[in-house]
Amino acid sequence: MGRSAMSLEAINASLRARPADAARPVARPAKGAPAQRGAGQIRIIGGQWRRRLLPVAAGPGVPPGLRPTPDRVRETLFNWLGQDLGGWHCMDLCAGTGALGFEAASRGAARVLMLEQHAALVKQLRQLQTTLQADAVQVRQGDALTLLRDLARQQPASQDLILLDPPYEADWYGQALQLALPLLRAGGYLYLEAGRAWDEAELQALGWQCWRHLQAGAVHAHLLRPLQAAD
Repeated sequence: MGRSAMSLEAINASLRARPADAARPVARPAKGAPAQRGAGQIRIIGGQWRRRLLPVAAGPGVPPGLRPTPDRVRETLFNWLGQDLGGWHCMDLCAGTGALGFEAASRGAARVLMLEQHAALVKQLRQLQTTLQADAVQVRQGDALTLLRDLARQQPASQDLILLDPPYEADWYGQALQLALPLLRAGGYLYLEAGRAWDEAELQALGWQCWRHLQAGAVHAHLLRPLQAAD
C-alpha cells in the first residue's frame, strides 16, 4: 500500500484556490466552549464523490456537540495516507456525520464499517449510504468499546485503518486505543482526533507511536502506528 505526504503549505495553497462558495463544515469549538449546532452540509474532498455535498443531521435525537471533521483536517489526513485506499478495510468509530467514513469509501476502500450509537445519526448515515449507493459502507448502531472488544476476538488483524473521533469529553480514549491494537493489520494506521495533543509517553504506554500530527484550531489530528511498526 503506497502512502504519500503533502506539505501543509501546499495543502493550504490548494484550499485557498478553491471557490469561495465551497461548502465548509462548522469548525470545532474551543475546548469548554458551547458547540455550534444546526443544519448544514459537509463536502467530500476527494475520490469518486469529490465535491459532493452531504447534509449534517440536526433536530431531535441529534447529540449536542455534533461537528464534522473540518475540510483542512480531512484533506491532510488523506494526503498522509495516500489518495488511493483501494482494497482497504476501515472502521469509523463514533461516525457522527459520516465525514471520515464516506471520505474513505469515496477513495476506494473495500469496506467501511461505520459505528454510531445515536439512532437519529444512524438513520441519516443509512440514508446517505443509500443516496450514494455506497456498497462498501456498512452502518451499525452500538457502542465503540463493545465493538472493538468483539472484533478483536472475532477478526484480529482485519483492519487497515481505524478512525477514532469520540466526543472531546469522553473518558475512554485510552481503553479504545488499547482495544484497537490487535485489530490492525501489519502496516495499518489509527486516526485519533481529540481536543488536545497526546504526548509520546502516554501513547507509548498504550502501545502506539504518533506518525503525524496536525493542529487546526481546537482540533488535534494524530495518525498513529503500533510501536512494533516503528521504522
